Amino acid sequence: MIVQEKAIGLKDGRAAALRTPGAADAAALLQYAKTSFGETEFLSQYPDEFAFTPEQERDWIEQSRNSPNTALLACFVDGRLAANGQIDFMPKRKTRHRATVSLAVLREYWGLGIGSALFEQFLALARQRGVEIVELAYMEGNERGRRLYEKFGFAPVGEVPRAYKLADGSYRSEILMQKNL
Repeated sequence: MIVQEKAIGLKDGRAAALRTPGAADAAALLQYAKTSFGETEFLSQYPDEFAFTPEQERDWIEQSRNSPNTALLACFVDGRLAANGQIDFMPKRKTRHRATVSLAVLREYWGLGIGSALFEQFLALARQRGVEIVELAYMEGNERGRRLYEKFGFAPVGEVPRAYKLADGSYRSEILMQKNL
């Protein structure tokens, strides 16, 4: 699914653009993924586990662009990829009232309103699609993320204990949240 580009203003006065990435953005998305996975322990994998090739990344982007059930959005600040996320709409009759959202923002862009702008766009897409429930999951301890999700009305609905095992051997739960639209 391709989403119309949207200009947003950041808290520091800069302008940014939210848009669906294209094949030409594959290299930037690969670098972004490797960087973001290394900046926080709260994402689902470590940087060395991310092994997409440029061809696989281009294929993934094209599949997302052509899918009626996935909207991939990236945020560009001064031409640099600062964040990305996606919303996945469930296509089956029994679950099409639900969608799942995920996003990540590079550390240097935290606190500028990018996460909020992505959430606003994803929730607007969900409403347009007639979705009733938007879901997400986050790793226990991600207080910054939790505050953002709660700001948008998400509430915890469940927990998967020991869902993540970190490199130091400690475990973290996965917290499941939903927002009713």
